[in-house]
Amino acid sequence: MTGGSAPSLEEARAKQAVRERVWALLERERVARFPATAARLASLAAWQAAGVVKANPDAPQLPVRAHALADGKLLYMAVPRLADERPFILLDPERLSLPPRRAASIAGSARVGRRIGVAELHPVDLVVCGSVAVNREGARVGKGEASRTWSSRCWSRPA
Repeated sequence: MTGGSAPSLEEARAKQAVRERVWALLERERVARFPATAARLASLAAWQAAGVVKANPDAPQLPVRAHALADGKLLYMAVPRLADERPFILLDPERLSLPPRRAASIAGSARVGRRIGVAELHPVDLVVCGSVAVNREGARVGKGEASRTWSSRCWSRPA
């Protein structure tokens, strides 16, 4: 894929084929277990040092989001397709009226979280970016232009 253009149908099919092969391998090796993966992530020094976490609203990341709230971390979730002037939901574990797992769900976050704009974001210590497949450089295979644009705009910090 070149520049900011949309992938061709051939590129999109190739990326999907890679994702399906990798996913089948993850299931065959029994490593596609999200609660266990969230617990493993939480054991890392980078997680333990983080006070502010950004995670996607995808269902596989629910255990990660719940773990972040249970660990007392501020949590940002994007609204679907970042399609709003206030494209993030802030969940503050000190202000939740629901248990962490319910608050971390899409419905729960809409109920107890606060919608915020990019200018209101606190510096993010850790971005959890799910992916079924990555290339040899570690870049995600396939999520499209919106993901790359917002990632570079929101999460890159000047040196």
